[in-house]
Amino acid sequence: MAEQQQTVQEFIRQTVTENPVVLFMKGTAQFPQCGFSGRAISLLKANGAKGLVTVNVLEDDEVRQGIKEFANWPTIPQLYVKGEFIGGSDIIGELHETGELKKILETVGI
Repeated sequence: MAEQQQTVQEFIRQTVTENPVVLFMKGTAQFPQCGFSGRAISLLKANGAKGLVTVNVLEDDEVRQGIKEFANWPTIPQLYVKGEFIGGSDIIGELHETGELKKILETVGI
């Protein structure tokens, strides 16, 4: 089991390092499955996020649990930019309000 857990952590690490902007969420960008994930997608799009990679944690319980452990953050959605954990829905909202979200996304040329 520990080996499989390592595999989940490797998948998460690989996903966040190989893609400039990643949102682990419930559902998909086209069909969010919770309000917080929907809000995160809306704010990212409003700030010009392109090439956004989303991971639907509802499709894999191990990823759903593993992402919480990866960032030591208990809730989903979780936003990563250039491999760095940015935050969840509330933090994304705060960054949007201050204009920081757009600046963060611009650092990856989006």
